Amino acid sequence: MGEGSLRIRHLMHFLLLACIGLALLACGDSDGQPEVSATQAAMEHIEQLSKSIGIRVAGSQEEAEAGDYIDSQFKKIGLDTTIQDFEFEDDDGIHTSRNIVAILSGESPKEIIVGAHYDSVDIGEGASDNASGVGLMLAMATRLKDRAVPYTIRFIAFGAEEIGLVGSDYYASQMPADEIANTVGMINLDTVVGGDMIYAYSDAGEAGWLRNDILEIADLLGVDLQTNPGLNEDYPEGTTGDWRDHAPFKNLGIDYLYLEATNWEIGDLDGYVQTVDHGEIWHTENDTLTFFDAEYPGRIEAQLEDFTLVLEELLLVLSPPEAVTSSGLVGAELRRPVRYLKRDGSPFDVDSGRSDSKLLR
Repeated sequence: MGEGSLRIRHLMHFLLLACIGLALLACGDSDGQPEVSATQAAMEHIEQLSKSIGIRVAGSQEEAEAGDYIDSQFKKIGLDTTIQDFEFEDDDGIHTSRNIVAILSGESPKEIIVGAHYDSVDIGEGASDNASGVGLMLAMATRLKDRAVPYTIRFIAFGAEEIGLVGSDYYASQMPADEIANTVGMINLDTVVGGDMIYAYSDAGEAGWLRNDILEIADLLGVDLQTNPGLNEDYPEGTTGDWRDHAPFKNLGIDYLYLEATNWEIGDLDGYVQTVDHGEIWHTENDTLTFFDAEYPGRIEAQLEDFTLVLEELLLVLSPPEAVTSSGLVGAELRRPVRYLKRDGSPFDVDSGRSDSKLLR
């Protein structure tokens, strides 16, 4: 399908959604109440995770409580869940964490993964990193529950990301070859609010089709979604590093899309410094809703609304290249790194709330 016809398809679908949206606003829900917007729903999840539960260090009781909350929300939406338990070891002993999986069946049995980690570091409240990604994921599950999605969506809430992508790495390591081959892509939602701008990244070349599609959708919808401008030669335009939960799936040969809010035009030009005014917010005491409300009123809501618009449309009109849907099995073992590193090249055990952790298979 040519670029022009793809743009027309997106535009026609958006106009249809706009008409449906206006009708829903006029009628409200089945109880006569106004429909809760995806942005409002995401904000409620962020508040529950970051304020009511608070700091959610990997392996802690609070992380477990957050996992219970996510599991209950998937079930409330009407999706069955599967819990994947795993253990990791650090200087303090052996700890447990979980990945929570919910599947929304689509017209095709082939799957797209939408994932977000729910643990946090031991400072701040983890509002942006990463209650925001979980909130957006749950809001998407709610919005799409009764829609005809072209591909089956596998929603995954990952535990223990902050100590070295432990949950996502474990999940990827347990995927059988046929499941890998059946997965057309992975969308990682991590720190989707708080930075000066919102971004979409993928791998280089033909593997960047998810990024290209969502940027096209953003252009049609008038959303200012950007990508890495390529100012840092270590990260070519449109790409990013392997420091988030997309990396284990990339290493299996699965194409990825990573959505984030930051600023690639300041600091070391690597996207680590999120804001001109306050520098880094993630992994600091400022990562709270109270801080964002005071310093950037309305920013979180606006960024959630933008991401909701473009991500929902992407999942409703998802059309992977034929090379992706017809590809055979991939050799996962050939692409798995020994250890993941943070953006600045340091190990994940620095300022993570755990030290020298390793996954127990």
